[in-house]
Amino acid sequence: MKKVLALVLAVLMVVTVTVAFSSCNGDDNKLVMATNAAFPPYEYKEGDSFKGIDVEIAQAIADKLGMELEIEDVDFGAVLTGVEQGKYDMGMAGITVTPDRQQKMDFSDTYATGIQVIIVKDGSAITSLDDLFNFNDDGDPVSLKNPDIKIGVQENTTGDIYSSDAIAKWGFNDLKADGSIDVDRVSRYKTGAEAVAALKSDKVDCVIIDNEPAKSFVAANDGIHILEGDNEYAIEDYAICVTKGNTELLDKINQALAELKADGTIAAIISKYIPAN
Repeated sequence: MKKVLALVLAVLMVVTVTVAFSSCNGDDNKLVMATNAAFPPYEYKEGDSFKGIDVEIAQAIADKLGMELEIEDVDFGAVLTGVEQGKYDMGMAGITVTPDRQQKMDFSDTYATGIQVIIVKDGSAITSLDDLFNFNDDGDPVSLKNPDIKIGVQENTTGDIYSSDAIAKWGFNDLKADGSIDVDRVSRYKTGAEAVAALKSDKVDCVIIDNEPAKSFVAANDGIHILEGDNEYAIEDYAICVTKGNTELLDKINQALAELKADGTIAAIISKYIPAN
């Protein structure tokens, strides 16, 4: 069994906080959430309405806090930089915690788990991780089977972070001694849909993206499928990001998450979009 990269976050903790906080826009009754509404089933749009797991959980948090939820739809990278700069109160867009991100912003307790998977065209020569990497006896990748491989990802996502690393760390790029990219095999797109379009037009050989959006893209596009079996690229937990040092808001979000988890609200929201079967 091939090793699977994993990000492990702390379990939900109950924190009691009664201190009010000031919203980024100066309105204490408004909670501004930044998202990238092109990541179904976590966030997407139907007409002018926002839908998805993150949207409903954010609304439930706002209700707990007695606040009005306002959603800003921006590029994924702008979600992170906007929260870092204090432009938005919080970011929810299937965001995972990384050491680099932790230096720039704070994160809530986890509320959902995602798995990175690989999408390929029907009839592709890529049928498993064994078709991408040569492995050593410990199950770690040591080289690529095909040095001309091109990988498609949504920029700034977990798939981008892992894919853009060195081959020995389950990435696809050759790096120089100083860690800079020597050969870049990763093509980055604004949305997952654009990455899938690139796959269908043979601009990339496969797409690495979260499992649930991958299912939506496969259902909406003929001629592509997700690699099955022991081929998950990474397991990750999702959390809410807030401006670094905004502990008042973070504590209130964690309190709300703990209550929503305890009363079954979060489980009900997730099962609504991702049935157990």
